Amino acid sequence: MTDALEQLPSTPCLDPHTLARSLSGAHFIGGRLVPSRSGRGFPVVNPATGAEIAQAADGDAGDVELAVANAAEAQKGWSQIPARKRGMLVHQAAQLIRDHVEELARLVALETGKALRTESRVEAGNVADIFEFFGGLAGEIKGETVPFGPDVLNITVREPLGVVGAIIPWNIPMMLMALKAAPALVAGNSIVVKSAEEAPLAVLRIVELMNRVLPPGIFNILSGQGPECGAPLVEHPLVKKVTFTGSVETGRIIYKAAAEKLIPVTLELGGKSPMIVFADCDFEKTVQGALTSMRFTRQGQSCTAASRIFVERSIHDRFVEEMARRVDAMVMGDPLDEKTDIGTIISPAQFDKVAGFIEEGKATAGAQGRACARMPADAALRKGLFIQPHIFTGLSKDSRLVREEIFGPVTVIFPFDDADQVLADANDTEFGLAASVWTNNLKIAMRFAHRIEAGLVQINQNLVVQPNLSYGGVKASGLGKEASLESMLEHFTHKKTIMVNMA
Repeated sequence: MTDALEQLPSTPCLDPHTLARSLSGAHFIGGRLVPSRSGRGFPVVNPATGAEIAQAADGDAGDVELAVANAAEAQKGWSQIPARKRGMLVHQAAQLIRDHVEELARLVALETGKALRTESRVEAGNVADIFEFFGGLAGEIKGETVPFGPDVLNITVREPLGVVGAIIPWNIPMMLMALKAAPALVAGNSIVVKSAEEAPLAVLRIVELMNRVLPPGIFNILSGQGPECGAPLVEHPLVKKVTFTGSVETGRIIYKAAAEKLIPVTLELGGKSPMIVFADCDFEKTVQGALTSMRFTRQGQSCTAASRIFVERSIHDRFVEEMARRVDAMVMGDPLDEKTDIGTIISPAQFDKVAGFIEEGKATAGAQGRACARMPADAALRKGLFIQPHIFTGLSKDSRLVREEIFGPVTVIFPFDDADQVLADANDTEFGLAASVWTNNLKIAMRFAHRIEAGLVQINQNLVVQPNLSYGGVKASGLGKEASLESMLEHFTHKKTIMVNMA
């Protein structure tokens, strides 16, 4: 069992299978790779082949206690380091991530089934960018001078919260960990991350690499199941903030547990994002934008996926045909193959869920479901969790495919005639994470941008989360913001008022 930094390669390892095995069975606590206290593990499986690639440490409350105790002790010293120096150390650690981008891309492709060229390499590059971005913001952790009286000096200062507990999902695990860890660390907190059961390896490697620069104990990571590992982390008395990305159901459980302790939370809980297409749009750009918006290269496993597309009737049929043609041209295959556009679903459970939605849609009277792109022909991939992208038309607006988050390569397209009605339809959802509007009429675009109930609205584009753009939803899509200076100041520090009587 690994228990020291020296047992992992310091130079990039481009064989993801070898690296996966070397990361087996370990948490990272207090500056060291350590086994779970119980000695138990659970398999990490390549979803493209069904083969086990590693064993992850199966953490429980004992591992949480060890990690949080280390984090709490380390945070005392970390918080006393000047903010700009903390930022410099985080930025320096980010350089190691940048040096290991290809290694991390291959490893996350292996464990998640995301295509290397179209998804995993992009995510790995974004991770370094996020840590560098927040490292450069350290000097913005500052207070105010507030007028009170001629003989009273009244100032505010920003102070860290303490130990942050972060629980991350499997769809873009490295990037979402960075969006939580980077601002928390730069603000002077320590952090304990609980990785997703399906994708614990690449994030573990990132923590191990960054600990080659950062003081031991401030950046820790555990793997394990939600009830046995995640719940004790949320409930631990020394955890002073929880940040979570995942399902609405789990988010509500975490929110209730945090409320018992009266600690702040940041929750990003998914979406059912509308894409609204007007007839005056740039047609070619918009159709291509639909492919990007649906995150087909990630098999639709994205909170911001445009799973409800509303197209003005005069171009609806043409739009559907052209979109289907372009998705048909995408290549499904081995995630590590440079030719592959689309990889796999993450797990058998998610596969069954998505397949169930597709079958329900096909069985609906009046609906048409078009399967696009060819399944892989390689015999080695026959056990892989591949699902063809599906485009549905003819569904009613109360269909489960329209109301519920599928988190798979399934989108539903509707024609519309009336602008006010399509706006009402776009807002007719419990979610409010993201939306996009496609038109060359700026007046209509801005009208819709203001009236759509979503935390992020893009016009004539639908980019993934970007550093320096405030990101977070409304309604059931969550609480709080990520990816910006605002997220660091408002969600990872508290403001203290200091008054000095000089009379």
